[in-house]
Amino acid sequence: MTGSRKVYHPENAPEYVGLNVNKGVDQPQAVNEESVDRFLKKNKKIELTADEYCEGILQGNRTILSRAVTLIESNKPEHQRIAQDIIGRCLPYSGKSLRIGITGVPGAGKSTFIESFGSYLTATGKKLAVLAIDPSSERSKGSILGDKTRMEELSSDPNAYIRPSPSSGSLGGVARKTRETILLCEAAGFDTLLIETVGVGQSEIAVHSMVDFFLLLQIAGAGDELQGIKRGIMEMADTVVINKADGDNIHRAKITATQYRNALHLFPPPPSGWIPKVLTCSSMQKTGMNDIAECINEYFELVKGNGYFKERRSSQARFWMYETIDANLKNSFYQNDLVQFNLNHLEQVVSEEKISPFVAAQDLLEKYFSTISNR
Repeated sequence: MTGSRKVYHPENAPEYVGLNVNKGVDQPQAVNEESVDRFLKKNKKIELTADEYCEGILQGNRTILSRAVTLIESNKPEHQRIAQDIIGRCLPYSGKSLRIGITGVPGAGKSTFIESFGSYLTATGKKLAVLAIDPSSERSKGSILGDKTRMEELSSDPNAYIRPSPSSGSLGGVARKTRETILLCEAAGFDTLLIETVGVGQSEIAVHSMVDFFLLLQIAGAGDELQGIKRGIMEMADTVVINKADGDNIHRAKITATQYRNALHLFPPPPSGWIPKVLTCSSMQKTGMNDIAECINEYFELVKGNGYFKERRSSQARFWMYETIDANLKNSFYQNDLVQFNLNHLEQVVSEEKISPFVAAQDLLEKYFSTISNR
């Protein structure tokens, strides 16, 4: 009955009297739980020992290499312990690659350039690892990690390994564990590494401290080209490459290259003894890649011959020792039980301007050091 209207049910008609409806066969469950359990057990990742990780990395097993990098990027203490063990064991097998940092303004075509230049390198017999740093959202802390999608040709190259990593809010968007990942990639047999930053900014300082050669990618026709010349970035660059030098943009790219060459003469000579060059290329048409490769080879011949290469590597190792100390002290502070217990309260009273942030910080530090001294 719906409202005042009667609903007609034909099964109740007189001609159907005596019709019996038998109970149907019991239906099986939509999911076979036993099969699911067997599948999960079969496909569950087997935990590896540090020895097994190292053996797989040294054999060039990319699956094990990727799992080791995931351990490095993890903040879990148990993951960090095994990650540091793996790094220590692989360290004697690292250090034999050429580390090249690539940066540039947003829209300069870094990913397209890396795919074109990377494909050129692998075609000459190089084993290439690309460590691409994806910016993490300040709101969601998420990251797209889409570099493999943007580098379709290179991602299917058997001589190339692409590892996108989230910046996770670290300095200027550079992944906190990139340098440790470099060591594992070298131990896995990759002789050339390209480290891409998310853009011009503080990230260049961090990347410059972990690479041997620093390439600045720029474009022409985007306004006043000289506005793109920042003294700090330009002084760090070993070579400036003007990308997108194709079609109607070739003439403007040449003019821009001349402007950069003139600007570079204003800077003092770098300690390496190398005179930075300005080149042009087209990542889309894959032109100019040979000139860039020759330029990089000339640079390495020079710095290895005059001793600067070894000196810079030693300086970088000392720098990262201090950076690791700073990072570990910070983690130790925030993981301290007494600090965690008082942090939210002090944050609240600082927000309400009842005490100054400096007093609150000093209070937390004193609590932290008191627990350390009582151990």
